[in-house]
Amino acid sequence: MLASLSPDQKWHCERVSVAVQEAIAAAGGWLSFDDYLRIVQYAPGLGYYSAGSQKFGMAGDFVTSPELSGLFARCVARQCAQVLQHTGGDMLELGAGSGALAAGVLGMLHELDQLPDRYLILEVGADLRDRQQQRLASLPSALRERVQWLEALPATSNIAVMLSNEVADALPFKRFLIQSGAVFERGVCLCGERGLMQSDRPADAPLRAEVERATGWAAHDLLGHWPDHYASEVCLMTRPWILAQAAALARGMILLIDYGCSRRDYYHPQRAAGTLRCHFRHRAHDDALLYPGLQDISAWVDFTRIAEAASDANLQVSGYCNQTAFLLATGIEQDLMAASPPLEHAKLAAQARRLLLPGEMGENFKVMALTRDLDMPLCGFAYQDLRGSL
Repeated sequence: MLASLSPDQKWHCERVSVAVQEAIAAAGGWLSFDDYLRIVQYAPGLGYYSAGSQKFGMAGDFVTSPELSGLFARCVARQCAQVLQHTGGDMLELGAGSGALAAGVLGMLHELDQLPDRYLILEVGADLRDRQQQRLASLPSALRERVQWLEALPATSNIAVMLSNEVADALPFKRFLIQSGAVFERGVCLCGERGLMQSDRPADAPLRAEVERATGWAAHDLLGHWPDHYASEVCLMTRPWILAQAAALARGMILLIDYGCSRRDYYHPQRAAGTLRCHFRHRAHDDALLYPGLQDISAWVDFTRIAEAASDANLQVSGYCNQTAFLLATGIEQDLMAASPPLEHAKLAAQARRLLLPGEMGENFKVMALTRDLDMPLCGFAYQDLRGSL
């Protein structure tokens, strides 16, 4: 059972619902799901990532790997340090969340004597930016002074490492449905005077083409491969998102960490309800119209789509593995062995299990490295190579 809403939360939901209703009216009575997400997730002062509620950690809606354990940031930093040793330059983190990853990475890079010239953070949410600034204000001055916030990707830069943890899953995505061999697009319409409901309409030609491209099957043959009423997602923002990062990268690496899989697994016939997930106060469910503006709404990442976009941007996919393999290759076991006293070791071991075990984060989370002019094996991918599955 989901937690009940406070009066302030109910008021906020009402404001967001009104904004959605106005957008539906302006669009002629039907709003695509990705446009719905742009309002409930990102509308200034209203959207989930733009309003002031606590999102990360035990007091929020979900726990990310950097919030769960400092071990995660130490491992990520070792991979970043390897690249920075060869390139020098700046680091850029996209969507830095609470700032936990930035703080941990900077601390570890300082230990390794491999700090970037600057640690840049691109954060679209004003509230999250404020939280990051408060958290990073406690860093030693030698680290804090390297941190700068950006409002957009720079046109020219000295960025050698770009880092995004659980960002791609939050990009607005479209939903589609296969019914009687035809492709429908799932959207949102009005229900009664003030309610919202999902509504499907025949997909337009561009979306049908994307579904065909993603699956490799012609639209008229979809029913032969997927069960009727098969629903899933496709993120059309992936390609421009990767292209924009590639344009800002000098020589170096883009490191992406997120839950997802290759396309053949993403669109497996048995995954008939898609990958959409909502999180509210640590409860997961699939009702994206519930609590608009108060819950996180995301979908798994199609890493094949990311690899295709990287190829279009003249980037090389230099590594792809699950989170377990990446953390083992970047020294999580050494960190555990060095931990003392026994109580601290036991605490870190419990955190490591959640990061590593298949039933927790270890298998569903993947790590991908995209590189430019970096002819070297990356240490984080020494234990596993899943590029052949893409």
